[in-house]
Amino acid sequence: MASAPEPFPRPPLDAVALNAALVRPGGMWHHVEVLPEARSTNTELADRARQGAPHGSVLVTEHQTAGRGRLGRGFSTPPHAALTLSLLVRPEAPTERLGWLSALMGVAAVGAVRRVSGVKAALKWPNDVLVPAHLRAEPASADGKLAGILAEADFSSGSPAVVVGIGLNVSQDRAELPVDTAVSLRGEGAEAPDRGALLTALLGEFEELYTAWTAADGDAEASGLAAAYRDMCVTVGRRVRVHLPGDRLLEGTATGVDVEARLLVRGPDGERALSVGDVVHVRPGT
Repeated sequence: MASAPEPFPRPPLDAVALNAALVRPGGMWHHVEVLPEARSTNTELADRARQGAPHGSVLVTEHQTAGRGRLGRGFSTPPHAALTLSLLVRPEAPTERLGWLSALMGVAAVGAVRRVSGVKAALKWPNDVLVPAHLRAEPASADGKLAGILAEADFSSGSPAVVVGIGLNVSQDRAELPVDTAVSLRGEGAEAPDRGALLTALLGEFEELYTAWTAADGDAEASGLAAAYRDMCVTVGRRVRVHLPGDRLLEGTATGVDVEARLLVRGPDGERALSVGDVVHVRPGT
């Protein structure tokens, strides 16, 4: 039986064109590989990193069947409908500053989405790309999640190898999205989103930010990364309900993001700095 036709064009990624655009002498990117299908680009690239894959390796899949998010949450995407990729970096920066790499990916993704698609993306701490409720294409009472980001570090070789992955919803219609809070670029007004252009822009933005960050020895303040992140992060200034391990709850106002990429929340007992590992969920407060 023939498969049902796609509701709109979903062309495959052109690996030759991507490498021609992104891989150059003196540049950051070593090679961009496009797989027809993968369970998880993070898992696959992390395995390759342990076998010696070089800095600047990029792995993209047309169809991710068992992607991984924070806290082991899984997700999958229809073929050719999303931009799902992981990249490998081997930074020479202090270990305590590596937490900024997922934030760096977020800033790069927001910049690429805004520039290529026109969708008014923003960041939610710690690792989501979203469209704020008041900027949605249609009236909405809640933010819509466009992408999730997961960074994983491995020190088995003696120096850090960090895989940073992102899954960005591009052309899914409402029925293809996993939850009501998820949105796609097409659903938010981008009529013919181009995954190749998005990927090229994303990796270009990442390279520029990463080059400045490493030149500053991973100092997010000195490199300008922290300021760019705070400017894009809609969590800052909001009332939040922070779900902590052990069914504990912290309610207060998110006042900022500190030099270690921790969320600062002012609650009944004063201000508290929360790292990604401290938090289960951050929800809007009342």
